[in-house]
Amino acid sequence: MTSLSTPVTWVDVRDALPSSGTPVAAAITGRYPADDGTESSAAPGEEFWLVRPMYFTSLHFGADGTEHRDCFVDSDGVVRLAYGLDSAETVTHWAELPTLPGEMTARAVLGESVQAALQRAWSAQSRG
Repeated sequence: MTSLSTPVTWVDVRDALPSSGTPVAAAITGRYPADDGTESSAAPGEEFWLVRPMYFTSLHFGADGTEHRDCFVDSDGVVRLAYGLDSAETVTHWAELPTLPGEMTARAVLGESVQAALQRAWSAQSRG
């Protein structure tokens, strides 16, 4: 059976950022619910730290036209900046996503190529 375990190396965003366009696992910290900055908030919310798939880009234009530089973007288009920058939720660490299982060297396969990639992965697993 093909091993589906893979090591992950986490990189502190204060040390390095990924290349533009790189899909990553991003460790995000913030507060939920976010503190709205008003004094009427009884509690500022609970701190959290979680991991989400995102991609890093050197330039991104938000839905409202806002320009963001050196940011992480999730599948919903939510932009998060590196830790230490002005953002309610920031990325503290990132890790390159592993390649797909089986014979693949890719981290993503789109369109008609998906079925062939799945077949190769399942074949490699059954041979293992």
